[in-house]
Amino acid sequence: MIIVSTDKSKLDIPFIHDFLKDIYWAAPRTIEEVQLCVDSSFCFGIYLNEKQIGFARVITDYVVFAYLMDVFIDEKYRGNGYSSLLIDAMMKEPKLQSVKIWRLATTDAHFLYRKFDFKELANPEKLMEKVL
Repeated sequence: MIIVSTDKSKLDIPFIHDFLKDIYWAAPRTIEEVQLCVDSSFCFGIYLNEKQIGFARVITDYVVFAYLMDVFIDEKYRGNGYSSLLIDAMMKEPKLQSVKIWRLATTDAHFLYRKFDFKELANPEKLMEKVL
Protein backbone atom coordinates (compact mmCIF):
# COMPACT_ATOMS: atom_id res chain seq x y z
CA MET A 1 0.00 0.00 0.00
CA ILE A 2 1.29 3.45 -0.95
CA ILE A 3 0.52 6.49 1.18
CA VAL A 4 1.62 10.12 1.30
CA SER A 5 1.78 11.67 4.75
CA THR A 6 2.58 15.08 6.22
CA ASP A 7 3.28 13.56 9.65
CA LYS A 8 6.85 14.64 10.41
CA SER A 9 7.17 11.98 13.11
CA LYS A 10 7.06 9.32 10.38
CA LEU A 11 9.95 10.84 8.40
CA ASP A 12 13.14 8.78 8.28
CA ILE A 13 15.74 11.54 8.64
CA PRO A 14 18.76 9.25 8.02
CA PHE A 15 17.10 8.00 4.80
CA ILE A 16 16.44 11.57 3.65
CA HIS A 17 19.97 12.64 4.52
CA ASP A 18 21.50 9.62 2.79
CA PHE A 19 19.81 10.62 -0.45
CA LEU A 20 20.38 14.37 -0.21
CA LYS A 21 24.03 14.24 0.85
CA ASP A 22 25.10 13.15 -2.64
CA ILE A 23 22.54 14.76 -4.93
CA TYR A 24 23.58 17.76 -7.00
CA TRP A 25 21.12 20.26 -5.54
CA ALA A 26 21.68 19.47 -1.86
CA ALA A 27 25.22 18.16 -1.38
CA PRO A 28 26.95 18.38 1.04
CA ARG A 29 24.04 18.87 3.47
CA THR A 30 24.71 17.47 6.95
CA ILE A 31 22.16 15.42 8.86
CA GLU A 32 21.74 18.37 11.25
CA GLU A 33 20.98 20.65 8.30
CA VAL A 34 18.47 18.11 6.94
CA GLN A 35 16.74 18.07 10.33
CA LEU A 36 16.63 21.89 10.41
CA CYS A 37 15.16 21.93 6.88
CA VAL A 38 12.49 19.42 7.95
CA ASP A 39 11.72 21.39 11.12
CA SER A 40 11.33 24.60 9.10
CA SER A 41 9.22 23.25 6.22
CA PHE A 42 5.89 21.63 5.42
CA CYS A 43 7.04 18.08 4.61
CA PHE A 44 5.65 15.14 2.69
CA GLY A 45 6.84 11.56 2.96
CA ILE A 46 5.74 8.83 0.57
CA TYR A 47 5.63 5.31 1.97
CA LEU A 48 5.29 1.87 0.41
CA ASN A 49 4.13 -0.69 2.96
CA GLU A 50 5.17 1.75 5.73
CA LYS A 51 8.74 2.11 4.36
CA GLN A 52 9.69 5.62 3.28
CA ILE A 53 10.59 5.69 -0.42
CA GLY A 54 10.52 9.42 -1.11
CA PHE A 55 10.29 12.92 0.26
CA ALA A 56 9.45 16.51 -0.63
CA ARG A 57 9.07 19.74 1.27
CA VAL A 58 7.43 23.09 0.80
CA ILE A 59 8.55 26.43 2.15
CA THR A 60 5.47 28.62 2.33
CA ASP A 61 3.47 31.36 3.99
CA TYR A 62 0.30 29.31 3.19
CA VAL A 63 -1.33 32.25 1.36
CA VAL A 64 0.79 33.90 -1.29
CA PHE A 65 3.86 31.79 -2.03
CA ALA A 66 5.17 28.22 -1.89
CA TYR A 67 8.54 26.89 -2.98
CA LEU A 68 8.81 23.18 -3.70
CA MET A 69 12.13 21.61 -2.64
CA ASP A 70 14.04 18.36 -2.20
CA VAL A 71 11.60 16.22 -4.18
CA PHE A 72 12.87 12.68 -4.64
CA ILE A 73 11.93 9.04 -4.94
CA ASP A 74 14.49 6.41 -3.96
CA GLU A 75 16.14 5.10 -7.14
CA LYS A 76 14.92 1.55 -6.44
CA TYR A 77 11.29 2.70 -6.70
CA ARG A 78 11.43 5.03 -9.70
CA GLY A 79 9.38 4.39 -12.80
CA ASN A 80 6.22 3.46 -10.91
CA GLY A 81 4.48 6.85 -10.90
CA TYR A 82 5.31 7.56 -7.25
CA SER A 83 6.71 11.02 -7.95
CA SER A 84 3.42 11.96 -9.63
CA LEU A 85 1.49 10.64 -6.62
CA LEU A 86 3.69 12.72 -4.32
CA ILE A 87 3.32 15.95 -6.31
CA ASP A 88 -0.42 15.36 -6.72
CA ALA A 89 -0.82 14.99 -2.94
CA MET A 90 1.11 18.23 -2.43
CA MET A 91 -1.02 20.14 -4.92
CA LYS A 92 -4.22 18.83 -3.29
CA GLU A 93 -3.11 19.38 0.31
CA PRO A 94 -5.91 21.36 1.99
CA LYS A 95 -3.48 23.58 3.93
CA LEU A 96 -1.94 24.76 0.65
CA GLN A 97 -5.09 25.55 -1.32
CA SER A 98 -4.81 29.33 -0.77
CA VAL A 99 -1.30 29.53 -2.23
CA LYS A 100 -1.32 31.67 -5.36
CA ILE A 101 2.27 31.28 -6.60
CA TRP A 102 4.22 28.03 -6.62
CA ARG A 103 7.87 27.92 -7.68
CA LEU A 104 10.61 25.33 -7.95
CA ALA A 105 13.96 24.78 -9.57
CA THR A 106 14.87 21.70 -11.59
CA THR A 107 17.46 20.77 -14.17
CA ASP A 108 16.03 17.43 -15.23
CA ALA A 109 12.39 16.88 -14.21
CA HIS A 110 10.48 19.43 -16.27
CA PHE A 111 8.29 16.65 -17.70
CA LEU A 112 7.04 15.78 -14.19
CA TYR A 113 6.17 19.31 -13.14
CA ARG A 114 4.52 20.22 -16.44
CA LYS A 115 1.88 17.55 -15.63
CA PHE A 116 0.89 19.81 -12.73
CA ASP A 117 0.82 23.03 -14.80
CA PHE A 118 4.24 24.33 -13.82
CA LYS A 119 5.74 26.47 -16.58
CA GLU A 120 8.91 28.41 -17.21
CA LEU A 121 8.90 31.82 -15.55
CA ALA A 122 6.92 34.41 -17.46
CA ASN A 123 9.22 37.21 -16.26
CA PRO A 124 12.53 35.75 -15.11
CA GLU A 125 14.13 39.17 -15.33
CA LYS A 126 12.13 40.21 -12.24
CA LEU A 127 13.73 37.56 -10.03
CA MET A 128 16.97 37.99 -8.19
CA GLU A 129 19.00 35.75 -5.97
CA LYS A 130 21.89 35.80 -3.55
CA VAL A 131 23.94 32.63 -3.29
CA LEU A 132 26.45 32.22 -0.47
